[in-house]
Amino acid sequence: MSNPEKLQSLHMISIDNANTGRRSTLSSTISSFDADRSLYNSTTSSTGSTSSSPYPRSYHPRDLLNSFIDSFKEFDYSTLPPVYNNITDQESQLQLNPANPNFDYSHFTQLERDALITASSPLSKRLKTRHLTWISLGASIGSGLLISSGSSLAHAGPLGLLIVWIFVGSVIFATMSSLAELATAFPVSGSFTTYVTLFVDKSISFAIAWNYALQWLVTFPLQLVAASLAIEYWTIKIHPAIFVTIFYVCIVFINLFGVYGYAEIEMVVSIIKVIAVIGFNILAIIIVTGGVPGQPYIGAKNWQGPQGGLFNTIEPFKQMCHIVSNVAFAYGGVELFGLAAVETASPKKSINRARKQIFYRLMVFYILSIVMIGFSVSYKTPELQDSGAFGTDINASPFVIAIKQAKIKALPSIMNGAVILTVLSVGNASVYASTRVLCAIGALQQGPKFLSFIDKSGRPMGCLIVQFAFGLLSYLICIPGKNVPAQIFDWLLSLSGLSALFTYISINVCQLRFNCALKHRARIPKDELLYVSPLWCSWYGIFAIIAILALQFWAALFPPGAGKADVESFFKIYLGGPILFLCWLGHKLYSYWYLNVPLTKFWLTVDEIDIDTGRRQIDLETIKQEIAEEKIVMESKPWWYRLYKTFC
Repeated sequence: MSNPEKLQSLHMISIDNANTGRRSTLSSTISSFDADRSLYNSTTSSTGSTSSSPYPRSYHPRDLLNSFIDSFKEFDYSTLPPVYNNITDQESQLQLNPANPNFDYSHFTQLERDALITASSPLSKRLKTRHLTWISLGASIGSGLLISSGSSLAHAGPLGLLIVWIFVGSVIFATMSSLAELATAFPVSGSFTTYVTLFVDKSISFAIAWNYALQWLVTFPLQLVAASLAIEYWTIKIHPAIFVTIFYVCIVFINLFGVYGYAEIEMVVSIIKVIAVIGFNILAIIIVTGGVPGQPYIGAKNWQGPQGGLFNTIEPFKQMCHIVSNVAFAYGGVELFGLAAVETASPKKSINRARKQIFYRLMVFYILSIVMIGFSVSYKTPELQDSGAFGTDINASPFVIAIKQAKIKALPSIMNGAVILTVLSVGNASVYASTRVLCAIGALQQGPKFLSFIDKSGRPMGCLIVQFAFGLLSYLICIPGKNVPAQIFDWLLSLSGLSALFTYISINVCQLRFNCALKHRARIPKDELLYVSPLWCSWYGIFAIIAILALQFWAALFPPGAGKADVESFFKIYLGGPILFLCWLGHKLYSYWYLNVPLTKFWLTVDEIDIDTGRRQIDLETIKQEIAEEKIVMESKPWWYRLYKTFC
């Protein structure tokens, strides 16, 4: 059988009037077209068609430049495997790939269209498990741990801070478990924002998607400013705008390499950050045990009065409630492995492995660091109270304070360098997060059409342009007045300040809705899903996040020690709530006036939920056999290797 004949047999679709038949065949097609895209590309190349690769075989500088320029043109959808309307008349009934803008969706419902177009996204699919892990770690290990943890320590005390971090970590674990189940079954563009469309309601999806995207759009310029201001630790003779320009150009350059280049660089940077955190924890142990020459033994003095204490003596419970959302935001970014699922070469296995690796590594790094911070620095230390205008004052970092108190020379400068690298890494991750969500927004027709533009290299170039434009907000640093840029960014961030928490709630709700739809059709998740998250994880995540929002509402409106309501502080934290509601209401009215959706329809019924279209079909028995064979091989390995693979 020739290659073209093989392709035809692999990518047949029978589209008929029966929904069940249509969905199963479409699902299998979506399952296979990614795997067979390389075969199709090689076939078209051999027959004289244009190859999808943007890189020429000739390495002459002029050819490389022309190829680079040519890569920005629209993605060549002819390189994707075709599908067929009629298996008995394939040649005359040739149908385009579902990702093609010219694909005929007239035979499908709106939900089926949304599922198909996001599942068949032509985004580059080159990421591996290590990339998923380090992308999420890179976005999560940021200034929230290195600097803002100092302010949180001052509010809650060492034990209070530890309790909050463990509590929020358990919520994150439950939520990421739910996300892993959905991302394994539906590795679609936009991930959790798309799931809300498929399993809950499109108006809710619109509100959550735009708020989540706005959060990262604003984070990018903020991180550029923060990194530039951190340079002032060494010199104040150079205007920060110069460093803003340098950092801006570097991040733009990195993202023009595509997702693989971004992932490789992010992995290297994340490894450096992890080494820095591990190095600090080792140093902290030495400091606490009196191992630094000329310095006294500290032990547990910072956990006891009068030097320290377990909790802040001023309204300790409210102080803990006050920092809950800050800690939740510090964990923010761990959900990026779900966004990266659609760009993963083998999402079936990579996602679950990445989930385990991300959580256990985060918990080790975070919890151990929080414990050592509490032992090394007293919560009464005055420098902890102020983290700077942009929350990146290196002098307010408990890591730096511990080193300074131990009178260790040079290390504060090294830590400052780690902070700069960390902040830039988060800025780089924000570009990835915002562009992938915006790309899904465009594909789902929830925003301008150009957002769905993908170039020949598989880059969401329309979204990248939007993010790079937002990056220019970093030049707000040129506005006269030390606090003016900080105030502007504070209010910009407050517009989507609760987006992470609402996103986590939506993930858990989607997992419950998906399982409810399966049960409604008398189907058992374990019989057809590679990974099944316990339902209690979703319920725990939902109720815990609601509790966090309620406690934060109380602590934000009546700050600890204030004695009265603080309206400005409240809105800086909770302004995202009204914005989210207005986004939902706006889309609801649009759907009513232009799409004839009743105002009383707030969510999809169980019967309306489509659990098959766009889903990756798997041979569960084959995979189970592979897992059994891996267990046999694992039994022959040393105990330390088995222990490592259990958690990693």
